[in-house]
Amino acid sequence: IMKLLAKGLNEVLSDLQKDRMHVSFWGDMDRISPDLQALCRKAESATRDFDVQVNFCLNYGGRDELVKATKAFAKDVEAGVRKPEDLTEALLSSYLYSKDIPDPELIIRPSGEQRISNFLLWQSAYSEFVFMDVLWPDFSPDDLDRAIAQYQGRNRRFGGV
Repeated sequence: IMKLLAKGLNEVLSDLQKDRMHVSFWGDMDRISPDLQALCRKAESATRDFDVQVNFCLNYGGRDELVKATKAFAKDVEAGVRKPEDLTEALLSSYLYSKDIPDPELIIRPSGEQRISNFLLWQSAYSEFVFMDVLWPDFSPDDLDRAIAQYQGRNRRFGGV
């Protein structure tokens, strides 16, 4: 799968640049081959200043992301950069992979599964979910239109009554 990703990334990098898409990779990149890590860094760097954000989660787990963020905050406390009482939701968010990106408003889950599978646990707190009984390779523009229409029909309360 990683070889396919590298092949595909090499093939679409010029299209990403042409379409002004900024690419980010989230996850534990340490367990990915050095060549693929370098390619991911190259893609991020080459698209850094573009308008549309595209995120790829590789070797990603929401729980792992929260543990890494907490450890990073703890290191800053130990170094005297932060104090434990400084911790807020906003500050913790700044330690996540998604630190500069708004939380998702809509998460579409293809495959018919009705679970989040350890995906964006912190960021999805107020997201709307649409579960679709279609496999990802078969997901079509019509499916996207249906998911967006379902989302538009919802009353978003962001935790309020």
